[in-house]
Amino acid sequence: MSENESAITEGAGSETPAAEPASEDISYHAVEKDGVVTAIWEMQGRKHVRTIDPRSRQGQDILRLYTTEHHDETAPAEASEAASS
Repeated sequence: MSENESAITEGAGSETPAAEPASEDISYHAVEKDGVVTAIWEMQGRKHVRTIDPRSRQGQDILRLYTTEHHDETAPAEASEAASS
């Protein structure tokens, strides 16, 4: 299969032990094909809960949140590299 899967995690950050699978954090996994997100999987632990259409309002919100977080994490490193050259 040529589909790639990249994790997008989001959750409350609860400190519950792994022995309680019902209270595990929810995570989102983007399924990509040829660089385009074709689906978003909502996961609870290792269990697939549902598939979200990336074109839907909720799908766009999830992707927007991920790209905002990802961009914020990489921006300081790029700025410091540019300042040192």
